[in-house]
Amino acid sequence: MPDLDALAMPRSLAVSKVLEELRAVLGDRVSASLADRDQHSHGEGLPDAGLPDIVAYPETTEEVAQIAKSCTTYRLPIVPFGAGSSLEGQVAAVAGGVSIDMMRMNRVLSVSSASLDCRVEAGVTRVALNKYLRDTGLFFPLDPGADASLGGMAATRASGTNAVGYGTMREMVLGLTVVTPDGRVVKTGSRALKSATGYDLTRLYIGSEGTLGIITELQLKLFGQPEAIVTAVCQFPDLQSAAASAGAALQSGLRMVRMELLDEVQTDACIRFSRLTGMTPVPTLFVEFHGTPLGAREQADLFRELSADHGCLSFAEAEKPDDRERLWRARHSAYQAVLALAPGKRNMGTDACVPIEHIAACILETQKDVRDSGLVAPIVGHVGDGNFHLGILFDPADQDERRRADALAERVSLRAIRFGGTCSGEHGVGLHKTRYLEQEHGPALDLMRAVKAALDPLGLMNPGKLIPERSGRPPS
Repeated sequence: MPDLDALAMPRSLAVSKVLEELRAVLGDRVSASLADRDQHSHGEGLPDAGLPDIVAYPETTEEVAQIAKSCTTYRLPIVPFGAGSSLEGQVAAVAGGVSIDMMRMNRVLSVSSASLDCRVEAGVTRVALNKYLRDTGLFFPLDPGADASLGGMAATRASGTNAVGYGTMREMVLGLTVVTPDGRVVKTGSRALKSATGYDLTRLYIGSEGTLGIITELQLKLFGQPEAIVTAVCQFPDLQSAAASAGAALQSGLRMVRMELLDEVQTDACIRFSRLTGMTPVPTLFVEFHGTPLGAREQADLFRELSADHGCLSFAEAEKPDDRERLWRARHSAYQAVLALAPGKRNMGTDACVPIEHIAACILETQKDVRDSGLVAPIVGHVGDGNFHLGILFDPADQDERRRADALAERVSLRAIRFGGTCSGEHGVGLHKTRYLEQEHGPALDLMRAVKAALDPLGLMNPGKLIPERSGRPPS
């Protein structure tokens, strides 16, 4: 426990003390330079930032534990930092403190082909893991677009384009190594595929966005690389036809691994940015099937017939790896493609998720809302699991445009909750969506506050994120 002098210490002296202790442990892998602090003050998305006092670059779980102990002793906030690809302000150090950059913890620790699992450090990215696995016949299926760190993906409960076929990080993680705020190292879960013992702490930390502890290692499920893959691109005269086709495919029991819906504005942006040929700027579905050559082909043919019944204008397939990669690269470049529509503006990326039965109605209502707002905000969705995204373009120097963008994003969140869904399917809450948690979770929010208080009694872990103040508004 810290002594009374440490508790009463001025903030500037506390920062100096922590910096001194961390340099003794990390050497030159700790920095107080403005350049490093600025780099770790924000993620992608909105320009809102929070400058940390110190940036630390640990290479082991034990070093992370030492950082946490120093921060607890001197009462400095702790903000875990991965690849910096988060969109909702999760990594902004709004109360200063120590930003813990996990990206040097980038080792694959073990792989088991027999049990279809692996153990990795938190800084390993999904792309790096799949490169490592390339010759094993296995792969890690989640694909959020950005080359995010796996620790960050667990912390935000990420998913992505493959979620309809393989699930989200909640289903992928078997166990974790976590450093608590006071520097204890705990392991959750095991390599077993199921367990009936104790509280499910693994799922508690998944989606906690760095507010309960620091994830340093992950035990992950792996899958066999599919024998055959068929990707199809289907274009429709209007958004309602595309959404109806997607809904019918799901209700028919087709086994899509990916199902992505782009409205006409997003399709146009992708065509321009990625120089796609053979496509027109109309609502479009990208779908993908995995399996045996016969099975994947059968599923694609059934989808072709079903989409024709819903007014499909054109249907094209890609089976060669280069052709499939080109199409999915265009889909994953949607964020950059939106920015290219209006150089100089920012992209307020937001997402929501609703029950499958309401996805068409919710997206159509949202599209009308976008038109009424006078803003440009393309829609792209993981329609197979009811998740959709808006890229709201705005000029950060134009206060009226920022206000209208914020208002549009708020209506998207509240609309999703009204439809029985959630204000975020995969971006997370971070700093920007705390205001909607009261409406979405109601009295359960007090239980979340109790968990936070029990595991982080000093409130040092990523303060200002995820759990709102009782007023329901995020801290200023």
